[in-house]
Amino acid sequence: MAASLPSPIVLDVNAVPPDALTIDTLARLQLAARRLGTRLELRDASHQLRELIDLVGLSDVLRVEARGQAEQRKQLLRVEEERELDDPTG
Repeated sequence: MAASLPSPIVLDVNAVPPDALTIDTLARLQLAARRLGTRLELRDASHQLRELIDLVGLSDVLRVEARGQAEQRKQLLRVEEERELDDPTG
């Protein structure tokens, strides 16, 4: 009987700066997560952070959630206003 893997740890990195210290910290967190038998997934990474992860060659280690996945989980509330087509105020 195979043991199921624990859910990944999802980390919102929207507010972290895209610099070497961030990359080092994220790599250490990923290592710690793997030692615990799980993995770290980065959510809402900026374009600059994703480019830096690619540049340093850690894109296979630091998994960035693809754009759109977070939005797919959110419920979008849409407000539509009805009006007459010949209404000059709209």
